Amino acid sequence: MSTSASAPTLIRNVAVFDGTKLHAPQDVLIDGPVIVAVGPALGTPAGATVVDGTGRTLLPGLIDAHTHTTDTEQLRRALLFGITTELDMGGTPSVARAVREAARERDDLADLRIATTGATAPGGHPSQLVELGLMAPFPTVTGPEDADAFVAARIADGADHLKIFIEDGTAIGTPMPLMSPETIRALVRAAHERGLRTAAHTLTRRSARLAIDCGVDGLAHAPADGPSDDALVEDAAARGVFVIPTLASLTGMTDSPAEYALIDDPRLRPYADPQWLKEIERMRTEGLGDGEVRVGPVSVDARYAADVALRMFRAGVPLLAGTDGTGGAGHPTTHGISYHGELALLVAAGLTPAQALTAATAAPADAFGLHDRGRVAAGLRADLLLVEGNPLADITAVRDIAALWRRGVPVNRKAALLTDGLV
Repeated sequence: MSTSASAPTLIRNVAVFDGTKLHAPQDVLIDGPVIVAVGPALGTPAGATVVDGTGRTLLPGLIDAHTHTTDTEQLRRALLFGITTELDMGGTPSVARAVREAARERDDLADLRIATTGATAPGGHPSQLVELGLMAPFPTVTGPEDADAFVAARIADGADHLKIFIEDGTAIGTPMPLMSPETIRALVRAAHERGLRTAAHTLTRRSARLAIDCGVDGLAHAPADGPSDDALVEDAAARGVFVIPTLASLTGMTDSPAEYALIDDPRLRPYADPQWLKEIERMRTEGLGDGEVRVGPVSVDARYAADVALRMFRAGVPLLAGTDGTGGAGHPTTHGISYHGELALLVAAGLTPAQALTAATAAPADAFGLHDRGRVAAGLRADLLLVEGNPLADITAVRDIAALWRRGVPVNRKAALLTDGLV
């Protein structure tokens, strides 16, 4: 379903968070897929739709910097919660390409960027998911001599960025092979030569150290196996890496996932996937049943990740909001609703709401070279989120969505409820 904006839209007298700071109430004009003007007392074009922004805040569409996206329903659900772009961190190439192509054509889905197959050693993480029947077999990297061909194959697959798994299995209770530093450096070099950014799966301090030393662009998780020392924080800042803490996913491995509170919020609950909601209610009431296995970290603590992420941020490391959202396999973290838990967890960790919103907008756009989005400015994509109140005073205000545009096209959230049979 391809749609397009038929007439200009003028959002009048709205407070604007531009991706880094809040501006006093002004006007924002959308025409077609782009923002054409931002400023006080803009003229009203003939035939324009006028939206009253009084008492509201306009933000860039949110960006989830770490997901695993396998179908268009996940992107539709994400969009209902204000997420206009997802950055997929690994999956089956043919599936990823098909979902990304659908997102290019349809404005009722969040946009998507993909990694396709992540780089890992033979038998390395996530090979155990193949054994569990949760993933199809995938190519691996034996040594540095394989790096160039591996990255070239990912380019042929359509990858927008490269995922590198730096995981020896200690964090998930399954020791497994780890690529050598020489191999990781060769992968990073091959990716950079082809214009790809790199993000490394790093759950432990050892893997984070290795990723930083080998020149990766970012950590796809904050290390969570214990308290990180100052040297790790300082080196992350000196090397210019970014970090995606994924606190929601780490918390999801405990007995108190963020989602248990999120589903009680009336601003969020109506838009949750009905089947997922039923499963979360069951998990909250009964716990996991016999034979159910949560695939993910089992010997890490989100509090360690929150602590080091905050310290890195204060040292100058960009933080990016991301959920590691998947759904299924006994794990509660999913597309859309979990992102609001991530924002709340970032604020609880010590970020201000403004800093958390930058982590949700401008920071991931900058980190992944998405220069057409992540900010409210003339000439950029009209991926926009209008919320009631001021989320810079209360981060949960971003849950109270008054209007939403994806590439200038209004998103009809009420119609989505009708589709789900909820109204």
